[in-house]
Amino acid sequence: RQMCIRDSRHTAQAYMDKYFERYPNVSQYMEDTRQKATETGYVETLFGRRLYLPDINAKNGMRKKAAERAAINAPMQGTAADIIKKAMLSVNQWVYEQAPNTVKLLMQVHDELVFEIKTDCAEAYTKQICELMSQAASLDVPLIVEADEGENWEQAH
Repeated sequence: RQMCIRDSRHTAQAYMDKYFERYPNVSQYMEDTRQKATETGYVETLFGRRLYLPDINAKNGMRKKAAERAAINAPMQGTAADIIKKAMLSVNQWVYEQAPNTVKLLMQVHDELVFEIKTDCAEAYTKQICELMSQAASLDVPLIVEADEGENWEQAH
């Protein structure tokens, strides 16, 4: 069993080493983010929303490492959350103005929005919703929005 654990750790470390070798900017991003968080005590999303990290300079190593992981993760996850919120607001405004009785936003699941749309309008409205969502943020890369349909959320996947 010990050999299996050691082999697993060795395999995992080799995988991580190869990843960072292929994508050196990721490692640089992580280091830059840790450093900035240590200096300022917070990190920001692309839209300026801040996450304060009171443990980033903690003497306790475990607390400091946890804050560093949060510092690396928060800008990406927070920006994704900001984008989906902007998309919801944009779509909600369109629904209110253009389709108040035919489209209903039911829920958000991570980076997905789930709608109930009357069948005869589904194709056109889905296209419009995708367009609105893809314009939720202006980035260096395109925001790709995909849509599927079904009688329920499970079927839409």
